Amino acid sequence: DGNGNNATPVTRTVNVVDTTAPVLTLNGSSVMTIQCGSTFTDPGATAVDACTGNRTVNVSGTVNTAVVGTYTRTYTANDGNGNTATTTRTVNVVDTTAPVITLNGSNPVSVQCGTSYTDAGATATDSCTGNRTVTTSGSVNTSVVGTYTITYSANDGNGNTATATRTVNVIDTTAPVITLNGNSTMTVQCGSTFTDPGATATDSCTGSRPVTVTGS
Repeated sequence: DGNGNNATPVTRTVNVVDTTAPVLTLNGSSVMTIQCGSTFTDPGATAVDACTGNRTVNVSGTVNTAVVGTYTRTYTANDGNGNTATTTRTVNVVDTTAPVITLNGSNPVSVQCGTSYTDAGATATDSCTGNRTVTTSGSVNTSVVGTYTITYSANDGNGNTATATRTVNVIDTTAPVITLNGNSTMTVQCGSTFTDPGATATDSCTGSRPVTVTGS
């Protein structure tokens, strides 16, 4: 006190504590949407603690990109002093893409009138659900010249439908077949009467046809 009297020392205890969890920050959006059948790459997250600085982030939870659904990724970081932070990211696996239909054979295709038509069919593959069943509609009347359409459709099971068409042209480029009645070479007496035995004609498309005769 300036007069030779010293006070008994007094101490103060200062406890430096850490009761604050790290701050977790997601890279990218907290809600992600990806197409079924694609690849999911997690953008990750960072964690910073006021006391211990940058911290390691542990991630749990899986995303099955082959199955439509909602998945959760959980991120956790500990500051080393008993404080843990947790956050999550939602990953929606969706299917908005229709299957891809591939026609077998040619398109368009031409067939002769009067013959038979066998459709070559088609295949369908979806990026999410794999091979799909193809439904075929439409018909071809090979007895009538014209243009016909065969329609193929496939659904991926998730509400997406693809369609494709094939044009079938029924054509007639084949002449009728003429068949002579009797011999192709006949001998008659001069002065007698000639009676032409005639001929018949049949077409593969239009059936029996009239035969016109010329010459005397």
